[in-house]
Amino acid sequence: MNHSASKRALEWHRVASADQAPEGRVITVTAGRKTLALVHFNGQYAAMDNRCPHQGGPLGEGSIEKDADGECWLRCPWHGWDFDPLTGKPPGGHEDSGQEMFPVETRSDGIYVGVPAEPAHVRTATDVVAETMVNWGLKRVFGMVGHSNLGLADAFRLQEEAGKISYIGIRHEGAASFACSGYAKLTGKPAACLSIAGPGATNMMTGLWDAKVDRAPVVACAGQVQVQVFSPFAFQDIDLHGAFAPVAKFNQLVLHASDYGNVASLAMKSALIERDVSVLIFPDDAQTLPAPDAKAGGPEGRIVGPRMAPPDDVIEAAVKKIHGAKRPVIIVGYGARESMSEVNALAEDLKCPVLTTFKAKGQIPDTHPHAGGVLGRSGTPIASWFMNECDLIIAIGASFSHHTGIEPSKPIVQIDFDRMHLGKNHAVALPVWGEIGETLRLMKNAHPSHSAGIDQTKEIAERWAIWRREKTRRLDDNRGNGINAASLFAAMTKVVPGDAIMPVDVGNNTYSFGRYFEPCGQRVLMSGYLGSIGFGFPAAMGAWAATQDFEEYRGRKVVSISGDGGFGQYAMEFTTAVKYDMDITHVLMNNGQLGKITKEQRAGEWPVWQTSLSNPSFADFANSCGGKGVRVTDKADLEEVIRTAIAHKGPVLVEVMTDAELV
Repeated sequence: MNHSASKRALEWHRVASADQAPEGRVITVTAGRKTLALVHFNGQYAAMDNRCPHQGGPLGEGSIEKDADGECWLRCPWHGWDFDPLTGKPPGGHEDSGQEMFPVETRSDGIYVGVPAEPAHVRTATDVVAETMVNWGLKRVFGMVGHSNLGLADAFRLQEEAGKISYIGIRHEGAASFACSGYAKLTGKPAACLSIAGPGATNMMTGLWDAKVDRAPVVACAGQVQVQVFSPFAFQDIDLHGAFAPVAKFNQLVLHASDYGNVASLAMKSALIERDVSVLIFPDDAQTLPAPDAKAGGPEGRIVGPRMAPPDDVIEAAVKKIHGAKRPVIIVGYGARESMSEVNALAEDLKCPVLTTFKAKGQIPDTHPHAGGVLGRSGTPIASWFMNECDLIIAIGASFSHHTGIEPSKPIVQIDFDRMHLGKNHAVALPVWGEIGETLRLMKNAHPSHSAGIDQTKEIAERWAIWRREKTRRLDDNRGNGINAASLFAAMTKVVPGDAIMPVDVGNNTYSFGRYFEPCGQRVLMSGYLGSIGFGFPAAMGAWAATQDFEEYRGRKVVSISGDGGFGQYAMEFTTAVKYDMDITHVLMNNGQLGKITKEQRAGEWPVWQTSLSNPSFADFANSCGGKGVRVTDKADLEEVIRTAIAHKGPVLVEVMTDAELV
């Protein structure tokens, strides 16, 4: 018998009990990291390499069959290649051909196989890629390990074992890309999402588009079939480079002759600088290519800070317009999130209100004396009143979404770091191109001796008092069909910690959040331009990961919100939260329907059709997953239940039975 492995130092492993491999059978066993086909034939045991040399078929899943001449052969289950059950040789094979064989011993406690000790790891192409990504600051990977990304997955495993990254295995690749998007929106840093070829890669698309349109840096790593079988008809082979082209700012196949360190550096740099999506595609056979001497890349000498300022004459013109207005109003967008101290200083200087776009909700606390609330469809009457009364709009980091509805007939000074956003939909009185914080600091230094503006601070307080009285009246709304949204968000305003991170989903739950919840320092994350239902809970997983990866977010609670329709899209990710003991409190508004669509059908005078949902008890579901679930049917219980849920360490789902009409 050919025991080729016996010439090397062996490690013996118990692979099966005596009754696990009956006479005439072959089974798959594992010895250390080696997968073998264990054969019991003619009273003897044999162990051979499990991979068929044809296309890697699993011999341990094959069977022992007789040919026309009565000879018995171990037949590969994939394409029928035959091997001698005890020697591993093919029919008519030469002395040096056939499967590698391993010695077998039958002992009192079972069957043992001797395999060579694991050789030292040889650095691979994907090791270089993973090392480079870590050098650029990668701390977190979300993904699903599968057959066409095993080499890359192993490279990430080595980085995790070295304490350089953390990995979260998800249930659906769409949740991985949404989690990366939420992580990036919070931190400004990219996480990576990992998938296999074909459907795994396409599952990531929606989350990647969400990141792209909201300018969040994400790196997607997709496995691909082997180069030798690239074709339109190979299993799970699609043109991934073409599929990712519209969504990816950087889109590259990592091939045999690639400069692994540089291509990974360019992917990370593009994600960071462009605040966009980078995609790396890894054919299966390129992932494990030896690359012991390849140099990993890094950011040194390849990246600079964002301190870009407008010229002096533009600063002078902006200051003149702003301080010449009697009733200026600031409208701040998500793009100004890192410059709010400068924005607030400008508002305090002008004594004017700061309105926010919906994506920027929470960037200035509603408790701030100059806060004017959210403008637009998801907003408050405070913001719309001040926009109507102003004689100048100072738009800072705002994208002029139709959802926000910034009035184009008003004179506008627009400040943005993206030239494409300046005057995007219509001309503005003065476009100012520069990094927002730097621009506002220069404007402060150029402050004139006199400003024409009036003090609007008292009016801001008066308008808040009017709106809060109206919200209080709505707390009593009750049609007998569930809790009203005003009561839920009044309770959350009282009990959610001021430093919480709050991912929100899409739907009526989001409109109600924008209208009724009063942030006092919380950071809000949402699917802004894409408006993708299902964002909320995966983004909460991404936000929780950021609280583990960055000291500035350490200890901050994640409190996410969705409707029943949104949560249902990625409900099984609650098991992911349980597996990794994520400290997330998820508030789910269950009204038994796609409430926003029902509302739109009625508004358009369409019949209400196919918007009802058949739901489980989501609280029971959360408990069955190993987390904590609680259902609320009485608004009097809201504050205590949510407070208790937030105090709990680990994943909690608070299911609030709500009235779809009382939003």
